[in-house]
Amino acid sequence: MSYHFSRVLDDSFDEAVENVIRELQKEGFGILTEIDVQATLKKKLDVDFRKYRILGACNPPFAYRALQLEEKIGTMLPCNVVVQEHEDGRVEVSAVDPVASMQAIVNPELGEVAQQIQKKLQKVIAAL
Repeated sequence: MSYHFSRVLDDSFDEAVENVIRELQKEGFGILTEIDVQATLKKKLDVDFRKYRILGACNPPFAYRALQLEEKIGTMLPCNVVVQEHEDGRVEVSAVDPVASMQAIVNPELGEVAQQIQKKLQKVIAAL
């Protein structure tokens, strides 16, 4: 089982970030964190790195339910979505597969929540 869903787009990097955020919003997600890996690595290590953004997406009702079911589930939240530009200029969007990432947790109710979020994230990637 793969730990992510991915899709290569014809969009520019900035367009891809905007489109991902818009599609996530349609599925009830907000962005809790946004990490510009390129800028961070330049600042901290003075290295050049490709455009790479990590969006920490959260769907509040599902996050609340997961937190009720497992008190330490916050270690796996939010759902990360990555937008990256490859050397050839192609832009790829990848989202974590919550079902794969939560396999180590034995809790059938949490598994149901993960499956619902999985479907939402798959729909986001497919809509790009």
